[in-house]
Amino acid sequence: MDIEIKDLEVKIKDKTVLKGFNLNIKKDEIHVIMGPNGVGKSTLSKVIMGSSDYKVVKGDILVNKKSILNLTTDERARLGIFLQFQNPIDVEGVTNQEFLKMAINCRRETPIGLYDFIKELETNYKDLNFPKEMMHRSINQNFSGGEKKKNEIIQMKTLKPEFLILDELDSGLDIDSLKLVCENVLEYKKESKCSILLITHYSRILKYLKPDFIHIVTGCKVVKTGDYTLAQEIEEKGYKVFESSAKKQEEEKIYE
Repeated sequence: MDIEIKDLEVKIKDKTVLKGFNLNIKKDEIHVIMGPNGVGKSTLSKVIMGSSDYKVVKGDILVNKKSILNLTTDERARLGIFLQFQNPIDVEGVTNQEFLKMAINCRRETPIGLYDFIKELETNYKDLNFPKEMMHRSINQNFSGGEKKKNEIIQMKTLKPEFLILDELDSGLDIDSLKLVCENVLEYKKESKCSILLITHYSRILKYLKPDFIHIVTGCKVVKTGDYTLAQEIEEKGYKVFESSAKKQEEEKIYE
């Protein structure tokens, strides 16, 4: 799935949270967004999924060259877009198994067979070192932060999306769990050739996922793009140098 974000401007109430935001993600590529808090990284993920909290006042989001701005959140999900939440919520009374079976059938012309569904789900739970009994628990009910993240990846493997948005996948995971989760993401990417957008603050996850591009976001837009060495530059210099550079460029435009 190819994703193109063109000159996007987004507001929440009267506050501009994205402006002049551009990003192109091709099929089978991994792109990473990094930046300080409050610059619109998680906002972008919610806008792509069609959150009603935000208003797109300019620009477009294209999937395989077709705009998705008029699609509802469930229509975007059926299209093959998957958002792994930064803070997954608990859903009492709906089991993981029930939710996933219903979600799969929403993307199929005929319902999935129960035997095939259970067999695949048990495999996915095993891949994430999750007891299969967890599939009968309410979604994320009494799960730890790390268990919730693993549960999100089980959902990903089961629903088989074409575009993954991973919002701070590394938060709440210890080193062993992070490695396991990343291995599952990479295995899925190898099988599906999906495109991935990862949002993170820290470079430790990048040594496992090996991104094609890293984008620094500040001032509501992408200010610099590079390869893995850009993450190393962030580790050494922080974000202030990029914020100063972006501010200087804006000032130069004003006086042109």
